[in-house]
Amino acid sequence: MTMSAGWYLRRLSRMGPREVAGRAGDAVRRRRWRAAPPPDCPSVTGARFTAVLPAGTVAAVPPDAAKRLVAEADRLMDGHAEFFGVVRDDLADPDWRYDPKTGRRAPQGYAFDVPYRDEDAVGDIKQIWEPSRHQYLTVLAAAYAVTGNERYAERVAGHLRSWWAANPPLRGVHWTSGIELGIRLLSWVWIRRLLDGWPGAAALFEGDPVALHQIWHHQRWLAAFPSRGSSANNHVIAEAAGQFAAACAFDWFPASARWRADALRSLERHLRANTFPSGLNRELASEYHGLVLELGLAAVAEADAAGVPVPATVRLVLLRMTDALAAVVDDRLRPPRQGDADDGHGLVVDGAGTDRWASLLATGDAVFGRLAWWPEVTGTDVRTPLLAALCGPARLSVSRPASRPAHFADAGMTILRGPEGIWCRCDGGPHGFLSIAAHAHADALSVEVRHDGVDVLADPGTYCYHGQPAWRRYFRSTLGHNTLELDGGDQSVSGGPFLWTRHARSRVLAADTSGASSHGTARWCAEHDGYRPSTHRRRVELSAAERELRVVDEVLGPRRPVRLAFHLGPAVGAELVGNLAELTWTRDGEDRSAVLVLPGELTWRAHRGETEPPLGWYSAGFGRKEPTTTLVGTGVADGLRGFTTVLTFRG
Repeated sequence: MTMSAGWYLRRLSRMGPREVAGRAGDAVRRRRWRAAPPPDCPSVTGARFTAVLPAGTVAAVPPDAAKRLVAEADRLMDGHAEFFGVVRDDLADPDWRYDPKTGRRAPQGYAFDVPYRDEDAVGDIKQIWEPSRHQYLTVLAAAYAVTGNERYAERVAGHLRSWWAANPPLRGVHWTSGIELGIRLLSWVWIRRLLDGWPGAAALFEGDPVALHQIWHHQRWLAAFPSRGSSANNHVIAEAAGQFAAACAFDWFPASARWRADALRSLERHLRANTFPSGLNRELASEYHGLVLELGLAAVAEADAAGVPVPATVRLVLLRMTDALAAVVDDRLRPPRQGDADDGHGLVVDGAGTDRWASLLATGDAVFGRLAWWPEVTGTDVRTPLLAALCGPARLSVSRPASRPAHFADAGMTILRGPEGIWCRCDGGPHGFLSIAAHAHADALSVEVRHDGVDVLADPGTYCYHGQPAWRRYFRSTLGHNTLELDGGDQSVSGGPFLWTRHARSRVLAADTSGASSHGTARWCAEHDGYRPSTHRRRVELSAAERELRVVDEVLGPRRPVRLAFHLGPAVGAELVGNLAELTWTRDGEDRSAVLVLPGELTWRAHRGETEPPLGWYSAGFGRKEPTTTLVGTGVADGLRGFTTVLTFRG
C-alpha cells in the first residue's frame, strides 16, 4: 500500500505546529545521515554484564511451564514457527528480508528510502519484521537457562551474528521503525541475561565489536527519532522501554547515562499519557493494553536490577493497568476484543499454550499483590518468576478498588455480568487516542457478548494492517461491529489505514451495573453524534433472573437508511427464520443455546464468508480469519420507532 499525496495532506492536517517542526527536523537528520557513513561505535573497554538473575530464580520456574517452553524451543530448533497465520519451516537459517506470505524480499538500501508500506515493493512488512524482534530467540535463550543445553545457546548466537551481518546500521527495512528497534533491544537484554551461564555469552555481546556497534546504533537511532505528537501511542512506549532497558543493562557507552535518563523521562511521561486514570489504555485496544503493560513491567525490572530509581508514577500506572485488566476480563480471563490487535508482545519467554492474560495477572500478583475480587488465575508461566525476581517491592501507598470495577467512566467502557459467565462489554467511550486515533475502530455503542468465555455476539477483530485495504476497511468499519450504521457509511471518517479525520463523539448517559449481581437488572445507555444531524442512542439491559440481554436502538433525527449488524462468534451456529435466530454452540463438551429475537421492523439476512464486499468474518489473531455468521437487518430509521433486540440464554 503506497501513500497518496492526499493521504499526506490529511495526515499533516492532524498534526500540531510542534509535531510538524519535530518531523521537519527528523527529515533533515535523515538526509544528513544518508550523506555520511554511520559512525563507528565509541571504544568500549572492560565492559561487563552485571544485570543477572538472582540465584535460584530459574529453579522457581514451574515444571509444566518449563516443559511447554522446551517443547516450543525444540520446534524452533527444527526450524518451525508460525507468524500471523503463516507457517514457516525455514527458521533454522532465516532470510531476514524474506516475506513467505508474498514470496518477496525487501530491498537493502538506505533505511529511510525503503517504502515499507508498499507490499508490492517490500512484501508484507509484518511478516518480515516479526522474526527480527528476536522474541523467538528469547524463547531459545530461556530454554538454555532452564535446561543448560548449549545447543539452544549456540543457535541463538548463530542467529544474532547472522542478523548483525545482514542488517548493518541504517541499511534495510529493519532500521525504519522505532518500535521494532525498541523491542529488539529489550530482547537482546534478556538474551544476554538468560545466556549468562553459557561460556560464550560475554564473547557474543560485550566482547564482540559487531554486537557493541549494533547496540550503540540502535540506541543512537532511538534517541534521534522518537515517535512524536499524534504518533506517540504504544510505539513510543516500546521505544522508551527498549532504550531504557539497554541503557541500564548495556551501560558501556559514554552516552548511556544520558540515554537512560532521557528514556526514563519519556517512559514516565508517555505511560501516563497513554493510560486513563482508571487504568485502561487510551488507545481503547485491549491487546495494546497488554503490550504496554508488558513493556512497562519489563522496564521496571531493568531499573530495579540496575539500581536505578524510578518515579512512583511509573509503578502507579502499571498497578492501575493491572487492576483494570483484572476487572474487565471474562470468566476465562479473556479481555475485550476492542480496537486493533496485532499479537504484539513486550517480552516472550514462554511456550505455546501459556495464557498471555493469566501470565500478566500472575506477574501483577507477584509485583503488586492481588486483590480479593481478582479472578482466580490458573496455569503457570516462565515470565512471572523471572520478572518478579528482578522487581523490588512496589511500596505504593495508594488506594485500590475495594470491589471489582464495572464502569470505567473515563474510557467509556462498561462491563455487565450475569449468571453462568454471561459477560457483556458496552462501548460508549472516545473514538480513540490522539488526533489520528490510529488503532481505533468505528465501533461506537457496539456490544460484545460472551457466555462462559464463548463469543456469542463477537467483535470480529483486526486481521490485517497493510497491503489489503478492503479487508482493513471492513474489520474496522461500523458494519464490522455489533452496532448500527446509517446511510451505508462509518460513524467516523477514515483518512487511511491508521488515520481517522473525523471522530464520532460518544457519551454514556446511564450505567448501573449492580443489578445483575443481585439477580436484578443491570442497565447502560449511551449515544453518539457520528451521523450528524442524527443521534444514535442505545440502551442495554441485562436481566440476571431471565438470563436475557435486551438492546434498544433509537435514531433521533431525519429519515435515513439503516443497517443493524450482529456478528456471531465462530463457534456459534445459527438458524435464521424471519427475525428469529436459534443459536447453538458447545462448551467443554456440553451443548449450549440461545434465542436471538431481532427487530421485526428490519429485513434480516445471514451472511457468511463473503468477499465482495467482505462480510461474515472473524479474526482470532493477526493475519488469520475464518468465516462466521453475521446477521444484518436493513430498513429505514424514521426517528419515531426504535429497534429492539432480545438475546435469551437457555443453558
